[in-house]
Amino acid sequence: MSQAEVPRVLPVPPGKSGCPINMTAELLGDRWSLVVLRDIMFGDRRRFRELLGQSMEGIASNILASRLAKLVGAGMLTRHDDPRHRQRVEYRLTEASIQLVPVFAQLGAWGTRWLPTSPELSVRASLLAEGGPRLWDQFMDELRATHLAGEPPVADGVLAGLTAAYEQVADEGGPE
Repeated sequence: MSQAEVPRVLPVPPGKSGCPINMTAELLGDRWSLVVLRDIMFGDRRRFRELLGQSMEGIASNILASRLAKLVGAGMLTRHDDPRHRQRVEYRLTEASIQLVPVFAQLGAWGTRWLPTSPELSVRASLLAEGGPRLWDQFMDELRATHLAGEPPVADGVLAGLTAAYEQVADEGGPE
């Protein structure tokens, strides 16, 4: 299947029921899958070493390898060999993962509202929530260009703006 084709249904095993919430929870409800997708989506980490070494939550290498394999097998990520280095692999989001942007925005907004989160880690969620569907669509288009078409990240795009806001709050030690 070429990268441009989008399957109608992801290749996942049948769930305990046909309930869409249950099926989604079975696919993404473990401790690490959403965190791995978050780091690829918002951290632009696409290689195993980047995902492992820059994990704030401290994911173990065997767990990361397992989750990457699970997400590739489920059609949430694609795996691309680096022609310059035989042992280097890049992981890219698929359309199904890119369409989780509104879900991530809502999860982040909910977590920022109800949980004791840190300011620097909440700023992206707040900006995404405030930007609403228009910003989500822009971000998804940016991710499509980067992950589906293989273009370099946009220097002044949504991800760059979210990253700059995170870095500013982190440098300030939180909001005043």
